[in-house]
Amino acid sequence: MTETQLLLAMQRRLRGLAKYIIPEDVTEAITVAKAETGWTLPVTTSFKEYWIAERTKRHVFDMLRSGSAHKFKVEQINLQHRFEHYNDLIRRMDRDFKAAIEDNPAEFAGVDVFKVFGTKIDAGFSSDGVGRDTTYDEGNLVIFTPTESQ
Repeated sequence: MTETQLLLAMQRRLRGLAKYIIPEDVTEAITVAKAETGWTLPVTTSFKEYWIAERTKRHVFDMLRSGSAHKFKVEQINLQHRFEHYNDLIRRMDRDFKAAIEDNPAEFAGVDVFKVFGTKIDAGFSSDGVGRDTTYDEGNLVIFTPTESQ
């Protein structure tokens, strides 16, 4: 998904809010979502496409919440529903995003899964096909760096 595709997708998804937002707001939200996730566009996996779109929507809602804050009336105990709905939406979206980060750390760390858990050091004991100890042979090296094939 390229930035243009994401912008068009956000315009479709936020169609009902069109009178409250301008395209520059969505562009700014995309910029903030990219900075927050650490990803650059285009993204190629469906996981990243979903979360970059969700974080963009979250930041658009934050802009709308900020715009609604001046309508928050305390003296009359008239808590504006719009402001509260944005708060609830943003709170839920942040909770879901935090869970996604915890459940998929490799997607956000920019590293392969096999590199996330550190280094594996073998015991170094070995034997040949007939059971003879080859631990101290010169050609027997201890493997201490993780690779994808192991």
